Amino acid sequence: MSIKQDMPLLARHEGEWEGTYTVVDPEGKVTDRHRSHLTCSFPSDGSHDYYQVNRYTWDDGRTEEHRFPGRYLGGGRMAFDTERIKGETWELDDQAVYLHWIYRAEGQDLQLFELIVLSQDGRHRSRVWQWIRDGVCVQRTLIDEVRLDG
Repeated sequence: MSIKQDMPLLARHEGEWEGTYTVVDPEGKVTDRHRSHLTCSFPSDGSHDYYQVNRYTWDDGRTEEHRFPGRYLGGGRMAFDTERIKGETWELDDQAVYLHWIYRAEGQDLQLFELIVLSQDGRHRSRVWQWIRDGVCVQRTLIDEVRLDG
């Protein structure tokens, strides 16, 4: 089976998304906030099973862009293995996707656990990253997004 057949919830994320990333410390104090534009796709040319482009913009004019090709592993699991991150994702149910990954620059002792919840109408996503170092949460990233297309 294909990734879109085996991971139907992930397939529903295909498209353009805009939102806001808010980073908070363990006490809930905001340490960063920036806008985002994400493109989630399943390339038909076979170059990748899944492909995501994240574009970030801060109020001071800074920008970043990161590309995340995904490889379908089968059995409803997908892997990311780039210069920036390494991890796996899978669907928990018909609304929630789970990711477990590391930033390569930070090493294995900093792990990220992400939960993505898609609204029933497919127009909104809420995401939470928990940044865990040596078993302790050091920060959280809270993400609210809205679909731009379809």
